[in-house]
Amino acid sequence: MSSLADETPESDDLGNDIDPLIFGFSFNEAGEATPLLWGQIGKKRGDAAPRLWVHLNRESLKAQNWLRNRSGIDPIVVESLLQEDTRPRAVHIGKGFLINLRGFNMNPGDALDDMISVRMWAESKLLVTLRSRPVQASMDVRRRVETGEAPNSSGGLVAMIAASLIDRMEPEVGELEDRADDYEDKFLDPKEKVARSTLGEFRRRVLGVRRYILPQRDALAQLIREGAVAGFFNEHDLLRLREANDRVIRMSEELDTIRERMSVLQEQIVEERSEDMSQRLFMLSLVSAIFLPISFVTGLFGVNIGGLPGLTDPWAFTRLVIGLLAVTGLMLLVFRWRRWI
Repeated sequence: MSSLADETPESDDLGNDIDPLIFGFSFNEAGEATPLLWGQIGKKRGDAAPRLWVHLNRESLKAQNWLRNRSGIDPIVVESLLQEDTRPRAVHIGKGFLINLRGFNMNPGDALDDMISVRMWAESKLLVTLRSRPVQASMDVRRRVETGEAPNSSGGLVAMIAASLIDRMEPEVGELEDRADDYEDKFLDPKEKVARSTLGEFRRRVLGVRRYILPQRDALAQLIREGAVAGFFNEHDLLRLREANDRVIRMSEELDTIRERMSVLQEQIVEERSEDMSQRLFMLSLVSAIFLPISFVTGLFGVNIGGLPGLTDPWAFTRLVIGLLAVTGLMLLVFRWRRWI
């Protein structure tokens, strides 16, 4: 049988200068890792080939060509791995597992909630992982492989990658919860001035993260079930995956709680603003009601026609003012009696 680590692939200069191989390792029977170069990845696989883990750049045409023509992976699986848009899932296909997981975008200058995907095809002797943007979780596992701390199986590497993704997501979800607490304090404090759009942007961010957390929970649960039946994971790997899945469930519950808290907060803000507006309109209505009879009387006495009383009486204006004040006082007493003020 031919070895992946010994054969050199045919020339595949496809006019794409993106490096196809981010890193790769071959593992002997004892689990010792040997770094691979792109030229050391062969075009055939067999029982005599060493166990491999190759981490590829999904944007590279050379990597796409190798997957389609030389990897020996089912073409349908390859097209699933190379899709532009995907969601977290885990499917047992033939002798391997197609796995898509998501993680926070930890790259400088990028939005944290712009979650990036890690696509995997896992067999007993081959693990292919792909990404389009750097994924810190993969680099975490790479460092553990280089220091000899990685498990001696493809299933163990999958479990470690999944756990590393969750390790990096958990603090960020905790930070979202802290920000929710902070927003509650600020929006409910009349002394604090916060832009109205801030809460909406935060809610959209939480919903964007939740959009991938929930299917990731389902994907891990499916991977645990089918991986256990297929014997792809040992007991330690299953324990690690169950722990990771439990943490994902907890994060999804926290995100649901944050979403509900922000909805309640927004409703409370709307109610307070509506109440303030109603109070202002009510006061304006009372003022209008008080001045309505006064305006009527002054308007009536303002007409320039003969016959108006008091035209020759020097105390007429004084009596008119006293009468208007009396009417105003009477109306205020009526409003008080009706408990309108």
